[in-house]
Amino acid sequence: MAHKVLVIDDEAGFTKLLKMNLEKSGEFEVRIENNSMKALAAAREFHPDVILLDVVMPGLDGGDVAAQFQEDPILRQVPVIMLTALVSPGETSQDAVAQSGSLTVLPKPVNIEKLMNCLTNAIATA
Repeated sequence: MAHKVLVIDDEAGFTKLLKMNLEKSGEFEVRIENNSMKALAAAREFHPDVILLDVVMPGLDGGDVAAQFQEDPILRQVPVIMLTALVSPGETSQDAVAQSGSLTVLPKPVNIEKLMNCLTNAIATA
Protein backbone atom coordinates (compact mmCIF):
# COMPACT_ATOMS: atom_id res chain seq x y z
CA MET A 1 0.00 0.00 0.00
CA ALA A 2 1.38 3.38 -1.00
CA HIS A 3 1.78 6.07 1.64
CA LYS A 4 -0.22 9.24 1.00
CA VAL A 5 1.81 12.43 0.70
CA LEU A 6 0.24 15.88 0.41
CA VAL A 7 2.58 18.43 -1.21
CA ILE A 8 1.68 22.08 -0.54
CA ASP A 9 3.83 24.49 -2.54
CA ASP A 10 2.97 27.42 -4.80
CA GLU A 11 5.55 26.39 -7.42
CA ALA A 12 3.54 24.18 -9.82
CA GLY A 13 6.58 22.98 -11.75
CA PHE A 14 8.32 21.90 -8.55
CA THR A 15 5.27 20.04 -7.23
CA LYS A 16 4.69 18.19 -10.51
CA LEU A 17 8.32 17.06 -10.60
CA LEU A 18 8.15 15.97 -6.97
CA LYS A 19 4.91 14.04 -7.58
CA MET A 20 6.40 12.28 -10.60
CA ASN A 21 9.58 11.28 -8.75
CA LEU A 22 7.82 10.10 -5.58
CA GLU A 23 5.12 8.13 -7.40
CA LYS A 24 7.72 6.52 -9.69
CA SER A 25 9.11 4.77 -6.60
CA GLY A 26 5.78 2.97 -6.11
CA GLU A 27 5.93 3.80 -2.39
CA PHE A 28 3.90 7.00 -2.44
CA GLU A 29 0.58 8.35 -3.66
CA VAL A 30 0.92 12.12 -4.02
CA ARG A 31 -1.64 14.91 -4.09
CA ILE A 32 -0.61 18.45 -4.95
CA GLU A 33 -2.08 21.70 -3.64
CA ASN A 34 -0.55 24.87 -5.09
CA ASN A 35 -2.83 27.29 -3.21
CA SER A 36 -2.01 27.67 0.49
CA MET A 37 -5.52 28.99 1.17
CA LYS A 38 -6.89 25.56 0.13
CA ALA A 39 -4.31 23.49 2.03
CA LEU A 40 -6.47 22.68 5.06
CA ALA A 41 -9.41 21.53 2.92
CA ALA A 42 -7.09 19.43 0.74
CA ALA A 43 -5.56 17.75 3.80
CA ARG A 44 -8.96 17.00 5.34
CA GLU A 45 -10.15 15.46 2.07
CA PHE A 46 -7.00 13.48 1.21
CA HIS A 47 -6.11 12.14 4.70
CA PRO A 48 -2.32 12.15 4.10
CA ASP A 49 0.20 10.06 6.02
CA VAL A 50 2.68 12.95 5.79
CA ILE A 51 2.62 16.55 4.53
CA LEU A 52 5.36 18.38 2.61
CA LEU A 53 4.86 22.09 3.17
CA ASP A 54 6.66 25.04 1.58
CA VAL A 55 7.58 27.85 3.96
CA VAL A 56 7.28 30.90 1.69
CA MET A 57 3.98 31.10 -0.21
CA PRO A 58 1.53 33.86 -1.14
CA GLY A 59 -1.62 34.04 1.00
CA LEU A 60 -0.85 31.87 4.00
CA ASP A 61 2.80 31.01 4.59
CA GLY A 62 3.91 27.58 5.71
CA GLY A 63 3.88 28.56 9.38
CA ASP A 64 0.26 29.69 9.13
CA VAL A 65 -0.74 26.48 7.36
CA ALA A 66 1.14 24.33 9.89
CA ALA A 67 -0.69 26.17 12.69
CA GLN A 68 -4.03 25.29 11.05
CA PHE A 69 -2.99 21.63 10.97
CA GLN A 70 -2.04 21.75 14.67
CA GLU A 71 -5.49 23.09 15.55
CA ASP A 72 -7.25 20.27 13.67
CA PRO A 73 -7.93 17.21 15.88
CA ILE A 74 -7.14 14.74 13.08
CA LEU A 75 -4.41 16.56 11.16
CA ARG A 76 -2.35 17.43 14.24
CA GLN A 77 -1.22 13.78 14.26
CA VAL A 78 0.14 13.99 10.68
CA PRO A 79 3.89 14.67 10.41
CA VAL A 80 4.77 17.88 8.55
CA ILE A 81 8.05 18.31 6.69
CA MET A 82 8.81 21.92 5.80
CA LEU A 83 10.55 22.68 2.50
CA THR A 84 12.39 25.95 2.07
CA ALA A 85 14.93 27.75 -0.05
CA LEU A 86 15.61 29.95 3.01
CA VAL A 87 17.85 27.24 4.49
CA SER A 88 20.77 26.02 2.43
CA PRO A 89 21.99 22.41 2.54
CA GLY A 90 25.13 23.71 4.30
CA GLU A 91 23.03 25.05 7.18
CA THR A 92 21.48 21.66 7.93
CA SER A 93 22.98 18.47 9.28
CA GLN A 94 24.90 15.93 7.22
CA ASP A 95 21.73 14.24 5.98
CA ALA A 96 20.31 17.61 4.85
CA VAL A 97 17.62 17.58 7.50
CA ALA A 98 17.21 20.18 10.22
CA GLN A 99 14.90 20.01 13.21
CA SER A 100 12.99 23.11 14.21
CA GLY A 101 10.96 22.27 17.26
CA SER A 102 8.71 19.36 16.25
CA LEU A 103 9.06 20.17 12.54
CA THR A 104 11.55 18.70 10.11
CA VAL A 105 12.99 21.22 7.65
CA LEU A 106 14.49 20.27 4.27
CA PRO A 107 16.34 22.74 2.08
CA LYS A 108 15.50 23.32 -1.57
CA PRO A 109 16.64 22.08 -3.97
CA VAL A 110 15.52 18.75 -2.54
CA ASN A 111 17.56 15.58 -2.95
CA ILE A 112 14.87 13.02 -3.86
CA GLU A 113 16.58 10.08 -2.10
CA LYS A 114 16.99 12.05 1.12
CA LEU A 115 13.40 13.25 0.81
CA MET A 116 12.10 9.69 0.42
CA ASN A 117 14.12 8.59 3.47
CA CYS A 118 12.77 11.54 5.43
CA LEU A 119 9.18 10.71 4.39
CA THR A 120 9.60 7.05 5.33
CA ASN A 121 11.09 7.97 8.72
CA ALA A 122 8.34 10.50 9.44
CA ILE A 123 5.63 7.96 8.64
CA ALA A 124 7.32 5.22 10.68
CA THR A 125 7.64 7.41 13.78
CA ALA A 126 4.19 9.01 13.56
